Amino acid sequence: MKTLIYNATIVNEGCTFRGSLVIENKYISEIINDPIPPRGTYDKRVDATGCFVLPGVIDDHVHFREPGLTQKADIESESRAAAYGGVTTFFEMPNTIPQTTTLEALNEKHAIARRKSHINYSFFFGATNTNTHLFGELDVHRTPGIKLFMGSSTGNMLVDSGQVLEQVFATAPMLIMTHCEDAALISANTRAAQAKYGEDPAIIHHPEIRSKEACYRSTSLAVMLAKRFDARLHVAHLTTERELEFFGTDPHITAEAVVAHLLFTQDDYKTKGALIKCNPAIKETHDRDALRRALSDGCITVIGTDHAPHRIEEKQGGCLKAASGMPMIQFSLVAMLGLVDEGVLTLKRMVELMSHAPSRLFEVRERGFIRKGYKADLVIVRPHTPWTVQEDIIQSRCRWSPLTGHTFQWQVESTFCNGNLVYHKGVFDENSKGEEVLFR
Repeated sequence: MKTLIYNATIVNEGCTFRGSLVIENKYISEIINDPIPPRGTYDKRVDATGCFVLPGVIDDHVHFREPGLTQKADIESESRAAAYGGVTTFFEMPNTIPQTTTLEALNEKHAIARRKSHINYSFFFGATNTNTHLFGELDVHRTPGIKLFMGSSTGNMLVDSGQVLEQVFATAPMLIMTHCEDAALISANTRAAQAKYGEDPAIIHHPEIRSKEACYRSTSLAVMLAKRFDARLHVAHLTTERELEFFGTDPHITAEAVVAHLLFTQDDYKTKGALIKCNPAIKETHDRDALRRALSDGCITVIGTDHAPHRIEEKQGGCLKAASGMPMIQFSLVAMLGLVDEGVLTLKRMVELMSHAPSRLFEVRERGFIRKGYKADLVIVRPHTPWTVQEDIIQSRCRWSPLTGHTFQWQVESTFCNGNLVYHKGVFDENSKGEEVLFR
């Protein structure tokens, strides 16, 4: 199978140029830096006039809910939503049922994804207070990292033993990705909020309970341990301006910003309520604006989504009753292209944060760049094409989005995954299958 993408504006590795790409089977076989399309015979020709061709998005942080929570979502539905949004690779988190804290559970997730995922996949291994002895058995070529919940009481996945935390940082054979919130301070804040506001405080109090100080304390501890044990640390979903002081100087200590914290502020609780409730909580406007600036100054290394669907009925209530998390993967790329239009970051920098940097950080093989001999994971996006998010276009199983009613100016026109045209102008290839991602 030989495919030509022509009349494209290609954005890759800090360069923008008019040209064409040739895909043969799964791989990019030619990159032509010339606005005149090449001659030749092709099985498929894709005219990208007026469009930009980017490397497919690598989302380092998703919750696809399978196994055990498939009433909310599953790998098929959420990988389809990802393809609609130009995401070609995901790394999934371990808090499913059963949790991905044993080698058997990790292998089972791979087996499910081989059958069901429309895009490329891999899975984090979850640390607990009792499983650090398994780290040495992990295959570093098949696992992006170890996920460490330092302040999230997700079943038994909260690692709150100082001795075990030291073991994790001392023995992890790969990158450690942390959820940083101080559990003891959150508990104290919860009791204080309930005493003041009642059993289930209104959602506007969520950032008081999941406070800035809770984030800072935990991130500070993670950075200290990483430096002490010379570990590779990647802090998930940074939310506060103060935490940024830890990043940007040591290449082994990196941070992720997620789409929700780059779009919303705590003022949005007044209109969106629990639809934007997530952990860590969305904070003040100046925190969001600091995160936006950090996209360009080197403090933030990657943009992810923390895509976390729930049924809409589970999103009812206040700080304690409403579930935390929201579906974002279908609209992450177009949302960040909106920030490009606002002048928050350049298009080249956005490609770095969403494709190149995740590939470098996790040492992904043959993906994340438009390079000859790399897998043809590509997305074609068209600017100046307004469209509005409505319920009938949402692909996530939960069928809602905090962005419903929002009008975007960019549109994902095509998504290629391993050379296969998975999504094109509203048509989806239901038979498409992704591949397991390999590292290092």
